[in-house]
Amino acid sequence: MSTKHSEAAERFQKNKSLAAWHDETLWMVRAKRDKISRQLPEWEELRQMAHDIKMYSNSHLDELLTEFERNATANGAVVHWAKDAEEYCQMVHQILNDHGVHHFIKSKSMLAEECGLNEYLEEKGIEVVESDLGERILQLMHKKPSHIVLPAIHIKKEEIGELFVREMGTEPGNNDQTYLTHAARKNLRHKFIEAEAAMTGANFAVASTGECVVCTNEGNADMGTSQPKLQITAFGLEKIVPDREALGVFTRLLARSGTGQPITTYTSHYRKPRPGGELHIIIVDNGRSEILADRDHVQTLNCLRCGACMNTCPVYRRSGGYSYTYFIPGPIGINLGMLKAPQVYYDNVSACSLCHSCQNVCPAKVDLADQIYNWRQRLQQYGVASRSKKFMSDGMKQLMEHPALFNAALGVAPLANHLPRFMMYNGLNDWGKEHDMPRFAQESFNEMWKKNKIQK
Repeated sequence: MSTKHSEAAERFQKNKSLAAWHDETLWMVRAKRDKISRQLPEWEELRQMAHDIKMYSNSHLDELLTEFERNATANGAVVHWAKDAEEYCQMVHQILNDHGVHHFIKSKSMLAEECGLNEYLEEKGIEVVESDLGERILQLMHKKPSHIVLPAIHIKKEEIGELFVREMGTEPGNNDQTYLTHAARKNLRHKFIEAEAAMTGANFAVASTGECVVCTNEGNADMGTSQPKLQITAFGLEKIVPDREALGVFTRLLARSGTGQPITTYTSHYRKPRPGGELHIIIVDNGRSEILADRDHVQTLNCLRCGACMNTCPVYRRSGGYSYTYFIPGPIGINLGMLKAPQVYYDNVSACSLCHSCQNVCPAKVDLADQIYNWRQRLQQYGVASRSKKFMSDGMKQLMEHPALFNAALGVAPLANHLPRFMMYNGLNDWGKEHDMPRFAQESFNEMWKKNKIQK
């Protein structure tokens, strides 16, 4: 059984310096997002347009995906359809096996993480190399991403320096970021040359042109696809956009929301196979059709995977990505995990303060916090509601529905100010583990209000 979010978060918080650094770094990214978004007077209009385009696209998937397939095929690409993760992995392996590929390089793809592609191919004897620097670091550490845009945000440079000494023979103790980056590039250059096939995900797929658009800051997707003649691109079916005009809305929002940049350093359009080569495009469902049919949670498909909700979330920033039991953390991960398997990932819904900050920064206006609230109301239905929370809620309901009982409780509450500390701070008081309990006022607001009314 996986560790609950609260338990994993408690372990993360034990390293106070790392937890503080994680919180401050992600808040800095959120601040950059705020600053650059204010430079566009039409920012909120763009967000609304993105929301509306996504809602249109998701309600016309049959038309748009068919149009995409028709145009991509006309461009010379081979289009495949995968109903689930198993079929997706099998398709990739079949394509690679048919071409005798043993060395495979890929750029970052959350779809590949979702479907377990790397592990599947490695079991089949194919070397898989991640070309994104953060993903490469994690691959060498045998760890998973903790953020969908900044996958290694939780790793300090000193730890990376030690890793590179072992893996790349760098200078011991030299943790300069520029030096380590150059070392990683040199190491990856050989992998790019050796690769017999390359794979990218797709941030967007344009129906009217049949092209896939990949946004990176390192150019690693372009490096990977520039040498091998076999290229594979895979994306979830919700990545479809109607045309380039719609694409322009999303590219103006994506980088600004995710990293505070005007645009990603590289925005690459893959449309045709290289001369003498092959371009295979795999469109994956893997549960997305079921989400489409869920009225309460259909807006989850609007997500651009920018990570803005994580950067702003006070719980994610202070608990780290590994505290979540679903592979995507943060507010969007809470919702996706519940849509995948609510009785497995239900513990994550408590990792939310319902501050709505995630909802307020989402570039496509996904109703993230409202959905999390909705999931909480259904925990009893799944048989996984917290007994202690239900006991407290029922108690508060009784208190609030009976004024005499409520006022009596207010009258005796100040006595708690004089109780011995061990009676207030113990295993039954989770709040007291991290906070001092508030002191009760000697006179309640009700009493003060009545006195003031009488004086008048």
